[in-house]
Amino acid sequence: MAANDQIDPSPCPCGSGDSLIQCCGRYHAGTPAPSAQRLMRSRYSAYVLGKVDYLKATTLPAQQSALDTEAMLRWSLDSTWLGLDVHEDAVLGGKPEHALVRFTARWHDAAGEHAHEERSAFVQRDGRWYFIDPSVGLSAGRNDPCPCGGGLKFKKCCAPLL
Repeated sequence: MAANDQIDPSPCPCGSGDSLIQCCGRYHAGTPAPSAQRLMRSRYSAYVLGKVDYLKATTLPAQQSALDTEAMLRWSLDSTWLGLDVHEDAVLGGKPEHALVRFTARWHDAAGEHAHEERSAFVQRDGRWYFIDPSVGLSAGRNDPCPCGGGLKFKKCCAPLL
């Protein structure tokens, strides 16, 4: 076996204990994450690795154009990522299916060490999970169709999660 054919044994940044290639690397390569928690973990790993295109692609499509990918890349590259702890993973069901994941991400940057706890919302559409970014507004009124594309009114779909 040539050196280039060897499997990279680097541990996955998400803290799963598996190698990157066996864990989040496969989602970064295009395999859909099978759950909201796996997507959230792969997004953390994407920040560690500077994979901003993946972060954009796994954000709710209605929000993707509003993302500041330059700021995301600067934060990603200017930080030393210290770890991820998942506290809760709740699949809420519904059509489309929704989930919440509560976690703490830790990093160090020029301003010092930080820990951010968040309860993130996710929606599954067409076999893929998407992060609903609370920092990017959804342009929908309560009675408008939900931007996730599930066919429900916003107030009955994603709005209660935000």
